[in-house]
Amino acid sequence: MALNIEDRTVISELISMHGHLCDEGELDRLDELFTDDVVYDVTDFGQEPLTGVEAIRAAAITLGDANPVGHHVTNIVVTEGDDGQVHARSKGIGINMDGTSGSVTYE
Repeated sequence: MALNIEDRTVISELISMHGHLCDEGELDRLDELFTDDVVYDVTDFGQEPLTGVEAIRAAAITLGDANPVGHHVTNIVVTEGDDGQVHARSKGIGINMDGTSGSVTYE
């Protein structure tokens, strides 16, 4: 079954919702984005991968004011493999309270 526009829209909106929930401090809603067995790779930031929704939530809370105040998702690309598995890749820009910024790639 081919990936249709509705599927692409839902996937893109799910990815975009991550920034809104983080920016609004709605960390209790992260289970709307991630499965219980999620592995959130933050090794590029010198940390171990976070396993599970609670670990992601706790890490965000621990960051406190160091957490970016603006999470912006761009360049979402959704592809379907020959096996029917869907892969999403996007870029993220984080704006910090002091005006500095950083960029990430989500896969």
